Amino acid sequence: MADDKTNRAPQDASRIALGEDYEVAYWTKKFGVDKGRLEEAVKAVGNSAKAVEEHLNA
Repeated sequence: MADDKTNRAPQDASRIALGEDYEVAYWTKKFGVDKGRLEEAVKAVGNSAKAVEEHLNA
């Protein structure tokens, strides 16, 4: 079910949805950053998980 908020991983692992708290929690833990840093990275390179990861590791 697409609206099941008990999911802990993103529905589409190739995109980061900042509007979903459980996705923000997943990605901040995965990348080891806080919410502000994640939002900054998404703003800089878009919501592609790969692009955000590359940006954060640069």
